[in-house]
Amino acid sequence: MNSWNHITGFQLEVLREIGNIGAGNAASSLATLLNKKVEMAVPKAGVMDFKEIFSLVGNEEEIVACINFNVSGKAPGKILFLLDESSTYQLVDMLLGRGIGTTKELDEIGQSTVKEIGNILTGSFITAFSEFTRLDFIGSVPAFAFDMLGAVLSAAFLEGGYFDERVLIIETTFYEEEVSINGHFFFVPATGSMETIFEALGLNV
Repeated sequence: MNSWNHITGFQLEVLREIGNIGAGNAASSLATLLNKKVEMAVPKAGVMDFKEIFSLVGNEEEIVACINFNVSGKAPGKILFLLDESSTYQLVDMLLGRGIGTTKELDEIGQSTVKEIGNILTGSFITAFSEFTRLDFIGSVPAFAFDMLGAVLSAAFLEGGYFDERVLIIETTFYEEEVSINGHFFFVPATGSMETIFEALGLNV
């Protein structure tokens, strides 16, 4: 089996479709929670070098919200859901029924709200991957951080060396009336995990 550095366009399209299904599940869950229509889209899914996260989300000093899960099972790894600072505040306003622009800092209620949404979104994506691959993905209790991107990523990967240098990204967009919020879902696989996932999907690389 070859490295997953050389995956094909078709394989990426399959990953995006899984992401779309996960986003659809998440949108349904959010709509139930909020009692209003929420739409989600996956404008981008792909594979990138871990270091490219900075260019996608922001520089090392950019403030971000991060929900971080360890995943165990036959394809272990780590899941990160990242939102930039302004998107975090907008998400809190949207979910708490406030006017957009009301939240200027993240208090305890705001943190709890973002963490809950991270749980819903991540659970939806994990379920979609599990249904497609028939592999069990077991998520840990989530950790939450609201800090500079560099500090967040450093804390998330203190164990070092265990993870692949390539990550799977599913970019997500929330729509609710006139509000549009972008987030980034990353699966950072332990060495060999993506090969296991592709093999389970029948997409050996």
